[in-house]
Amino acid sequence: MTLNSENYIERINAFTQEDWKPLLDLIPEIEKTEEFGEYHGPEKIGEEEYTLPICFNVPLIDRFLDIAYEMPIIIDFNWAAWDEGREMARNPDFDFNTIDIPTKCKIITAIVRNDRFCEGALMNAFESGFMVKMLKSIKQQLDM
Repeated sequence: MTLNSENYIERINAFTQEDWKPLLDLIPEIEKTEEFGEYHGPEKIGEEEYTLPICFNVPLIDRFLDIAYEMPIIIDFNWAAWDEGREMARNPDFDFNTIDIPTKCKIITAIVRNDRFCEGALMNAFESGFMVKMLKSIKQQLDM
């Protein structure tokens, strides 16, 4: 299930701390996990060689996705054209505590959706610490 661009702010802002609990309870497990998938390769594509990420049968990421869709926090919007979100996600110094929870959910959505076209995007978000940073920011905002 996904939210639409007309109702996502209202729906996400209506979630209680209890609604967020299953997703936020993943934080300690994410923090202690060292590997979120596998890389294989190099694969030769034309003249270039690439090492490709493979992210399948990763129970933690699968649980994250199940919870994200069940809540739901995945939003149906044109994520590929959302330059503002891309800039926030790419900036290692961006303070995610300065944006609201619905916007954080849009960033999570963009990563989840991008993974369908760029395999490994979600795995990289977990391995880099980006996803736990987002979840901790949501938790901190809820605790205020």
